[in-house]
Amino acid sequence: MAKIFCVANQKGGVGKTTTTVNLAAGLAVHKQRVLLVDLDPQGNATMGSGVDKRSLDNTVYQVLVGISDIPSAVVPAGSGGYDVLGANRELAGAEIELVAIAQRETRLRSALQAVEANYDFILIDCPPSLSLLTLNGLCAAHGVVIPMQCEYFALEGLTDLVNTIKRVHAGLNPELKIIGLLRVMFDPRMTLQQQVSDQLESHFGDKVFKTIIPRNVRLAEAPSYGTPGVVYDRTARGAIAYVAFGAEMVERVQNL
Repeated sequence: MAKIFCVANQKGGVGKTTTTVNLAAGLAVHKQRVLLVDLDPQGNATMGSGVDKRSLDNTVYQVLVGISDIPSAVVPAGSGGYDVLGANRELAGAEIELVAIAQRETRLRSALQAVEANYDFILIDCPPSLSLLTLNGLCAAHGVVIPMQCEYFALEGLTDLVNTIKRVHAGLNPELKIIGLLRVMFDPRMTLQQQVSDQLESHFGDKVFKTIIPRNVRLAEAPSYGTPGVVYDRTARGAIAYVAFGAEMVERVQNL
């Protein structure tokens, strides 16, 4: 049965989509069966996986409103060795439509039951806000992976996210927990980043992943070629780090 993880952070621009796409590819390197679910109307994880979001007949939108099921909507990634449940601009209208639907927070969870047995990991890329879409992701997940930059404002946003996770755990999804914090876009030459990193380790302990994702130009270039950084340049520091992160995730899941 698949382990379902949200990649979430209420702060924008912290590498959620980059992490979701490259973790999917990194897990695939370790022979894991992976489904990436794009819950962001921008569809960046879809495009970054080499899937043209404009050409999709069925997306996560059709799944959430009950027009399609997941097996009919899943497509293989262009590269990387994983599957994608894509998103496009249609998803922006889903929030309005979901308001009138019963059990609107658990639509994704119910839909994923049809494919859970087909995968080892299901990764959900959430939008950078606490919306009904993010809530669907959190209600469907066993845990949350939080990518964050080691900066002061990132710590501020982390407090809000932890409180949100606690509320969802208490009211909607008792299985939900924080799987770990991933330090991304890390530059060890900056004293502040090292200080924040040390703070995270002292406060969250083993909830902080050992793997650190460095700031890396090749990772930033990869989406414009419609491919994960792990595939775009396997020798880049960022790609190597995400493959290592995939191995750490597999190990952490075995110890849950």
